[in-house]
Formats: sequence, C-alpha cells, structure tokens
Amino acid sequence: MQSIRARFKLTYEGFSLEADLVLPGRGVSALFGHSGSGKTTLLRCIAGLEQAADGYLEINGEVWQDSARGLFLPTHKRRLGYVFQEASLFEHLSVRRNLEFGWRRIPARERRVELAQAVELLGIGHLLERMPDRLSGGERQRVGIARALLTSPRLLLMDEPLAALDLKRKGEILPYLERLHDELDIPVLYVSHSPDEVARLADHLVLLDNGQVLASGPLEETLSRVDLPIAQEDDAGVVIEGRVRGFDERYQLLALGLSGSALVVRVAHPPVPEGRSLRLRVLARDVSLSLDRQRDSSILNLLPARVVDLSDAANPAQVLVRLDVDGTPLLARITRFSRDQLGLHPGQSIWAQIKSVALLA
Repeated sequence: MQSIRARFKLTYEGFSLEADLVLPGRGVSALFGHSGSGKTTLLRCIAGLEQAADGYLEINGEVWQDSARGLFLPTHKRRLGYVFQEASLFEHLSVRRNLEFGWRRIPARERRVELAQAVELLGIGHLLERMPDRLSGGERQRVGIARALLTSPRLLLMDEPLAALDLKRKGEILPYLERLHDELDIPVLYVSHSPDEVARLADHLVLLDNGQVLASGPLEETLSRVDLPIAQEDDAGVVIEGRVRGFDERYQLLALGLSGSALVVRVAHPPVPEGRSLRLRVLARDVSLSLDRQRDSSILNLLPARVVDLSDAANPAQVLVRLDVDGTPLLARITRFSRDQLGLHPGQSIWAQIKSVALLA
C-alpha cells in the first residue's frame, strides 16, 4: 500500500516541532491549523529545506531521510514540486518558457506530466505567450502550479497557495485544484488555515497546534470529532460526500445520495450530471435536532440519526453532538437547554434537520 511516512523532531528557541505521521500515498492531505502551529515548518522538513536532527521520510517506498542511518537527500535531489503563496515566476520569460524551464530538465522517459496536459489541467493555453507582468494573481498562481507539475514530482507541496488571492480569484482557481485532485495520481500535501479550502480539496486531515499533531485521519471522521479544538470554531462542521441522483428543475434542487446509504440530501444548487460525485460542507450551527420527524416544516432535509457522543462547547450555553446518519458522520451545535429538553444521550435515535439553503456545495 502506498503511503507517506514522516517523523520529525526539530527544536528552535521558543518553538519545537514533533510529528510522527503515516499519510495516504495518493490524494490530498491537508496540514491544518492556526498561524504558528507548525504547518510550514513541517512542510519545509519534508522538502529538505529544514534538516531535523531526528527525522525519517519515506515517499511511497523511496526513503529521502533517515537520521538513524545518516541519510539526508538534499532538496534538489528530492523529486518534489513546491508551490508557495507567491508564484515567483521568471519575469524575463514568457509563460511558455517558464513552463518549459523545469519540463526540459526531466528526461523524456521519466516525465509523468506532459506540457500539454499541465496546460489543459490549469486552463492556461491562452496565456502561453504572455509575460508574467501581464497576468492576474490567479493566473500567475495557475502557471506556478503547472510549472511545479512539469517537474514530474513524486510529491507536490502546496504552502497556502491561495493566501495572497482575493475571494474572487480564489473562486476562480479552486476548480482547477479540484481537477488536479481528481485527475492526477500525485500525492499532495496542502497547507491551509481555510476550512473552505480543506473541505473542497482534502481527503486526509492533519491538525497541528503549537508544533504538535493533535489528530490525523480521514477528513470526514476527523472533522466530526467533538474532542478536537477545531470543533469549537464558529464555522465547525463536516464534509458529506455522495453522488448526484437527480435534479428538480422546477425548484432548482439537487438530490445527493449519501455514500453507502439510500438516504438523499436535497441542496439548492445548479444542475450537475447524474452520477457525479459532489461534496457538501455542513456547518454544525446549521443542524437542528428533533425527537420526531417534523411533517410541517420548511426544512427539507430530515435525516434519521443516532447520537454518538456529546461534548461541552467553548460557549457555556452550547453543546456539541456527534451523530451517525446511516454511516455518515454529522456534527450539531445546540444549546444545553435543548440537550436537556430532548434528553440526549449516546445511542439515542434522533432526527437531524438541515436547511437546503444552508448547505455549501
């Protein structure tokens, strides 16, 4: 089984990093946490830009660092691509020549990504003859990502690649990052402190705080844990993934079948082809609970659920409830008064209610 094994101990004055991780060898693993949590330091260790005295790194069977054996592969010998917050393009070269710079240095037999493929994936065909000073911030970043891909990396590192972009530019580039996730077999480590980016792109979540790994696991499971600080955030919630089962043109509602279940969630969303996979972000504050199925309600999504766990929230008036909806984890934030009125306890059957207009697809 392909995997990324990373173990590092690194100490600075006033800060120390201690991480011992086994991550999937494909897909997107997000390193998530507030500023100063150690996300970028961990990424720099993986890139070889920081050398931990005690470290081990193995990428799908290739060992890049093993301090016990005195092995440390320098950065330029590690087959990785690195995308920073700023694209840092060669300003004297056109977009085409920027892309060719790394691509031509890879022997043809070792190329995993071809020039035309990267151009198509990032939607930059119309930009090839432009100079970097004629590109928008989002266009520059797309070119930077394409350039990193054309080094045919074994691993792609992305350090908050959207942080320097405004909301509109982020919205433009996220669909291209989703395409990379869906169409390329290159593992990605994605640093971010944006829950929206993580929800759209990640398969696996690593939660960091003050240089320590608080949790590491599949995105859906980790986001629904009530024992983690992330559950205390105002925008705490989970990601639901399913397949489109139909579209109601009259009411502009999309029907999404939950994975491994006959249950369907309806969401206000433009049409999407039937059978396509889609993710929904469900905020805990948008989930209400009822002992019985409500018949006369404007809330369309009424889902049978089981209470898995309860935990006090940071706000003393609130509690967090972890639910299981036929195999899909869900998180609800309700008042302590409501908890007591409903008599909530683990194992209890309950109805979860979610507004269709509150779902973020």
